[in-house]
Amino acid sequence: MNTQRAKEIATSPVMANVTYNGVPIYIEQVDEQNGTATIYPLDEPKNKQKVSVSSLKEH
Repeated sequence: MNTQRAKEIATSPVMANVTYNGVPIYIEQVDEQNGTATIYPLDEPKNKQKVSVSSLKEH
């Protein structure tokens, strides 16, 4: 996924089907300069992590 699309998903009120390593996730914030996103699994909101936007997949 590219940074612009990740940012669109993060700011959209509509939930998108995005996964990280096969796990459905929520994109909380996107850092365009570093190409990273703060995400968490849908079933574990306290388990936040910063990952490369390119490792995210939209289905």
